[in-house]
Amino acid sequence: MRTASTKDEVLGLMEPLIRDWFRSKFKGLTEPQAYAVPLIHGGKNVLVSSPTGSGKTLTAFLSIINELYAKQLRGELEDRIYCLYVSPLKALANDINRNLEEPLRELTALAAKDGKPEPAIRVGVRSGDTSSQERQKQARTPPHIFITTPESLAIILSTPKFREAFASVDWVILDEIHEVCSSKRGSLLAICLERLREQTGRDFVRIGLSATIAPIEEEAKFLAGYEDGKVRTLPLCRWRSRTPGCTTSSAA
Repeated sequence: MRTASTKDEVLGLMEPLIRDWFRSKFKGLTEPQAYAVPLIHGGKNVLVSSPTGSGKTLTAFLSIINELYAKQLRGELEDRIYCLYVSPLKALANDINRNLEEPLRELTALAAKDGKPEPAIRVGVRSGDTSSQERQKQARTPPHIFITTPESLAIILSTPKFREAFASVDWVILDEIHEVCSSKRGSLLAICLERLREQTGRDFVRIGLSATIAPIEEEAKFLAGYEDGKVRTLPLCRWRSRTPGCTTSSAA
């Protein structure tokens, strides 16, 4: 990827409500958004490696929120998990609130103001601190975007009643990959992803978010996973940011 998309090109991929919200909220795109949002929209696997504060998390969620809202407008939004977001950090509240829950609240307010359908996208968090009552609620009515840790994901995939909700996951976001890719937690996460792929019977769009790391090719292999017992080989497109250390790789 040598040429970034313009703001108009990226927003042209969005539903009118999402487009109006973004324009009212931001003056322009961050580099990860300019390069990676069109890739995610096109169903490409992508690894975004850039400094803190460069908009990686919103980059991952923007296309997904748009797609789920489009499904809602078409009457196709089902009671299942569409997006799985996995982070090694239990202290997710601030990041998720700023990049997911706050945008959804603002979109709801904007929709009410403009007389448009309000987003009905549900978000759920599952960690070791989640109450049994909340877990049962999530099992009965799965959130569309499910947020968890590697350890909780391993437990969930072993729970017959709940793992049915993962049968058709479309997107998996792996945040803070640099924190886990060379550790035991990373091994657990890699196994979970392969279990999930076997369970769904197909691959899903893999979105990796990472601080700057080298060699990024090895991190991309971790994100891509395995096929027939071998590391999946995927063609990579890489762009170099004007910001030192900011890189995105995408895999078709």
